[in-house]
Amino acid sequence: MSQYQSEPSGWAVGGVMFAGVMMIIIGIFEAIAGIAAISKDDMFVKTPNYVFSLSVNGWGWIHLILGVVVVLAGFAAIGGKVWGGVVGIVLAALVAIANFFWIPYYPFWSILTIALAVWVIWALTRPDVYKSS
Repeated sequence: MSQYQSEPSGWAVGGVMFAGVMMIIIGIFEAIAGIAAISKDDMFVKTPNYVFSLSVNGWGWIHLILGVVVVLAGFAAIGGKVWGGVVGIVLAALVAIANFFWIPYYPFWSILTIALAVWVIWALTRPDVYKSS
């Protein structure tokens, strides 16, 4: 009985690479949105009658911190690190949740970011594409 380990498919490897690149791009955009919210919170126009009323400045800090950490996890995922994939999945979920609350301020961008975060989660859960350590 031999230990046969198949090579991951090109689709799986490409999906994780794309997810890592998307994490870097999403992280940069999240950080930019966070900086904009922190420095000029009156720039954002709030949709009326939204269930949640949040501090734009506070959410700006959340977006900035999440953005920086997502960029770092994106580089780890591209490097094929298991921890980068796991952290990427958790952070993509947090980015999706944060953007749900951000919908009244940036509706189109928030929905697009949620969709991309879900895709990143799907791509990072592909098996056999990570190196150990």
